[in-house]
Amino acid sequence: MNTKRVVGWVAFFGIAAALTWGPEYFKQTDDDDTVVTAVAPSAKTKTAGAQDAAIAGKTPVAIKDLSPAGDLFSARSWKVAPVLASVTEQPVNLTPVVQAPSLPPMPFQFIGKLNDRSDLQVFLQNGEKIYVVRKGDVIDENWRIEGISDVELSFVYLPLHLSQTLSVGSAQ
Repeated sequence: MNTKRVVGWVAFFGIAAALTWGPEYFKQTDDDDTVVTAVAPSAKTKTAGAQDAAIAGKTPVAIKDLSPAGDLFSARSWKVAPVLASVTEQPVNLTPVVQAPSLPPMPFQFIGKLNDRSDLQVFLQNGEKIYVVRKGDVIDENWRIEGISDVELSFVYLPLHLSQTLSVGSAQ
C-alpha cells in the first residue's frame, strides 16, 4: 500500500505540473496587444558588442501592456447625468443712497422749572434719568442748552450742530 500512495502522489504532482506549464508552452502571441520591444544599448565596449550581437541574433521579446484602461474607482450609475442649466445674469449695480444725517427725535420731556432770582433751572427727564439744567450745560455730551425762556428751551445737537426747541410752558 505504501507504493500505491507514492504512485498516487507522483501522478497528482505530474498532472498539476502539466496543467501549470502546459498553457504557457502552447500559448500563441496576440497581434492586438501593445508590444514593447527591447532596445539594444550602444556598443561602447567589447562585451557590449558581444551582447548586441547576441541580442541581434534573437527575435525581440514582446511585452504586453497590462495597464488598466480608464479609472477603476470611478462612480458608475445607470441614471443619466443631470444637465445643469446655465444662468447668465447681468450684475446689478446698486448705487447706495446716501442720506444726509438728520436730527434725532428729542429724548427729553419737560418736568418743571425753578426760577431763582439769580438763576433759572429746568428739570428734564430721559427715561428714568432726571436732569437739572441751566443755560450752557451739556447733557450726555450730545445736547447743549442754548437758551431758556418762559415758553421754550432751545437745544443744540452737538454732533451735527443743529438746533431744536422744547416747549416748557405757557407765557401766562
